[in-house]
Amino acid sequence: MPAEKKPLNVQIGSRIKQAREQSRVTQERLAEKIEVSVQYVSDLERGKVGASVATIIKICQTLQVSCDYLLLGVEAAGSIYSPIIPTDLSREQEHIVREGILLLLRAMDLQKDFDVPNS
Repeated sequence: MPAEKKPLNVQIGSRIKQAREQSRVTQERLAEKIEVSVQYVSDLERGKVGASVATIIKICQTLQVSCDYLLLGVEAAGSIYSPIIPTDLSREQEHIVREGILLLLRAMDLQKDFDVPNS
């Protein structure tokens, strides 16, 4: 008989899946980045297993979301991963703004690889 899923694991797993999909990251890529198996990512997203604090931190860094969001479902004020977005936007507009922010964050991260130190 399968073990009963813990409600907290189901909630966190759902938020991980949502953040992963919004970031357009595959389960395979997430598993590679956080150094776990694809099956573990799948089980995590379905709430079958929980994650260690270290794994949660890696997921947050990879998907650029706050720990507050993954663990509690709320976004931390002032977090670089959850900038203040006007509340009067439609869901579609909010999604577009978030996508733009993610693109900028990724571009800034990539730029670091090409920055030349001042001599």
